[in-house]
Amino acid sequence: MIEFRIFHDDHPDLKHSPLLRAALLTLQYAQKHGAIGLTKSKAFKRVFVHWAVEHFDWPGSSAEEMFRYNKVINEYEFPPLELLHYLLITLRLGRHFKGEFRLTERGTELAQTPGKLFADLVPFFILQIDHASYARFEDRPFGKWDVWMNVINVEADHGTTEGALFAAFYGEEHDWDNAGWREMVAFSSCVLHPLEWVGLLVQTHEERDGKHVHHVFKTPLWRSALKLDTDDMLRPVCVQ
Repeated sequence: MIEFRIFHDDHPDLKHSPLLRAALLTLQYAQKHGAIGLTKSKAFKRVFVHWAVEHFDWPGSSAEEMFRYNKVINEYEFPPLELLHYLLITLRLGRHFKGEFRLTERGTELAQTPGKLFADLVPFFILQIDHASYARFEDRPFGKWDVWMNVINVEADHGTTEGALFAAFYGEEHDWDNAGWREMVAFSSCVLHPLEWVGLLVQTHEERDGKHVHHVFKTPLWRSALKLDTDDMLRPVCVQ
């Protein structure tokens, strides 16, 4: 079972969520300016896309990196924004009207209440979205969220690696250097990245023996937001 706890709006752990931060910024921008302009294809216009790139502080997609090779960026070239746009429309926090994205009454309310917005946005994103639909490949890992999150809860409690997590579910015969790399990409894209995007996990990278090693850690938000069946299996953190 997965249970998401309810947060007060001023809870400090909410700052760990890139998706929540991006949603708040988008809703508050639309509220401040009255609307966000749309292209004929109903994507956000570039003026807002560029603003979002500069302000979202998205993991792995800093403004410096994004603008290094492209001076002009469209919504589809900034996947977090394209996905967020879909989420806000689907959850009816915003709507398209006469060539603009405008907030609904619910969107206006949640623009000022981070705790309520987290409760609407994050469980829906994690549990209801087909994460393979926006991944590089459309491969889907075998499994379900209840199992993934309860196992990660234990395996990553004091930090682990992407490879070790994958092996815990699917065995050690898969590797980036053999035919199992596609299964590892699917697991990373459809499980680890969504959890990182909502701020429950954080990843760091290092090069070891000529290979890139991805370390995975639970954030404080994981510990405060989730109630899982495996919580009683966790070892206490040693403080020296």
